[in-house]
Amino acid sequence: MTVTSDAGTAELLARLRAGDAGLWPEGNVSPNRLGWITVPERMRSEAGDIGAWAAGIDASKVVLLGMGGSSLGPEVLRAAVGSDRLVVLDTTEPETIAAVDTDDAFFLVSSKSGTTLEVMALLAHFRERVPDGSRYAAITDPGTPLADMAADFGFNRLFVNPPDIGGRYSVLSYFGLVPAALCGIDVAGLCDRALATEATAAVELGLAAAHAAKDGRDKLTVVVPEPFAAFGLWVEQLVAESTGKRGTGCVPVPTTEVEMGDDRHLVALELSDPLELGAEFYKWEIAVAVAGHALGVDPFDEPDVAVAKANTAKVLSSLPLPELESADPAGVTAWLEEQVRPGDYVAVLAYLPYKHGDALERVRHSLRDGLGGIAVTAGYGPRYLHSTGQMHKGGPNTVVVVQLVPRTSAPSVPIPSHPYDFNTLIEAQAMGDLQSLGERGRRVRRFAVDDLKEVR
Repeated sequence: MTVTSDAGTAELLARLRAGDAGLWPEGNVSPNRLGWITVPERMRSEAGDIGAWAAGIDASKVVLLGMGGSSLGPEVLRAAVGSDRLVVLDTTEPETIAAVDTDDAFFLVSSKSGTTLEVMALLAHFRERVPDGSRYAAITDPGTPLADMAADFGFNRLFVNPPDIGGRYSVLSYFGLVPAALCGIDVAGLCDRALATEATAAVELGLAAAHAAKDGRDKLTVVVPEPFAAFGLWVEQLVAESTGKRGTGCVPVPTTEVEMGDDRHLVALELSDPLELGAEFYKWEIAVAVAGHALGVDPFDEPDVAVAKANTAKVLSSLPLPELESADPAGVTAWLEEQVRPGDYVAVLAYLPYKHGDALERVRHSLRDGLGGIAVTAGYGPRYLHSTGQMHKGGPNTVVVVQLVPRTSAPSVPIPSHPYDFNTLIEAQAMGDLQSLGERGRRVRRFAVDDLKEVR
């Protein structure tokens, strides 16, 4: 069945809560992806246990090894309370990995499938540096290889998450709430706020975004208060990976300042208390599920994410890596001026250390302003491969991609029991995505930098 029209708001909400798969196109994966609807209630009943366990972890820092939905929610919560205790490590970038201080560290390994390439590589690396299983806990689905590993290696605890929740909808499950508790956040309070969400308003939010996209205003510009800027990372992956398929979608543009344009649909958030994130998470999950209905796409699958993974595996199967040509970063703007058309957006994808966050945002602003206010997004690789990468390849062909890679390689960081190191892995991921974007007819160019100030 192809979805062609919207029901009334109340009817949509009732059908969503009832788990009606008919809301989305035939063959959708919703029958085993709607556990997020009821998980706040379940987690509310387990809040005391989660909090008690977290209080018993006396390590001075907690390093979360995750990717995509298992890492971005925790990063939002960590940043909201300004926690220096939690370190969210969702990259294969060697300099960032080598900088992690493992003294008195506890590791939380998060992967729905229990096989995520990046997470398993990170776990292999840190288990060699810190072999004590009691300094690890895992969050995964039932019966995964990670669950078996947690038992075999004597992990401190295994949290078995409900299997009917997709990664990007998992923030109010163990994947988000266990890290929240380790940051000292009131888990029960987050769940209470989620349960009190104005669901009708959430449905209306999703319908408005989808209808705006159909009308040509598909750059969903989400203005987030500065103290909660990290929320943009989470909402970006939720919207992009859920709606960016079948050549359509709402292109998320998270920002802390108002950005206007003929192709923009503006949503401004009001947040003042970290616990309010419970309601905000749940509101957007409802909204995006409804937007998928209105756009006629399945908001719970990710058909194009696998493309880059397959191309990365292909590159890694034939080592050493080939040499790829990279352009001079001083020519970024000139190239974009040749490529950009009305209605386009620019995606800056940086395979660089996380320490460049502020500089990357300055690049985003500079390109946006220099190109007349065009929507520009920026993200780190390989993190974006698990989120906005779906939009880049499966959404509208209005993206112009600037891929940034380091001109000078970082010192080698090993991955035990693997025939390559992290330096090779991240380069293979950049190559794999470059190939994937090219195969989909996207306009993309690779630029090598030593310093983001070189980008002009």
